Amino acid sequence: MLARVTDSPLNMHRIVVTYDNGSAERLDVRQNISKGGETRDIDLAGGKRSIRTIEFWYDTKGLFNGKADVTAFGRR
Repeated sequence: MLARVTDSPLNMHRIVVTYDNGSAERLDVRQNISKGGETRDIDLAGGKRSIRTIEFWYDTKGLFNGKADVTAFGRR
């Protein structure tokens, strides 16, 4: 998985992935990401599972840039 940032730079703190079976995985990212940038590739723990939700915890940098938009991408 990776997350791509648009509209404004941000300081990503963590990502919380909740799977359909109710288990959650907390991923501490701690990365400054520029507008148009993305996180490093992040491996999710074990096996084939369906994702229910993904929570992004971040601060948008710069009040005049507007709010950042974050999109998650996955691959097998």
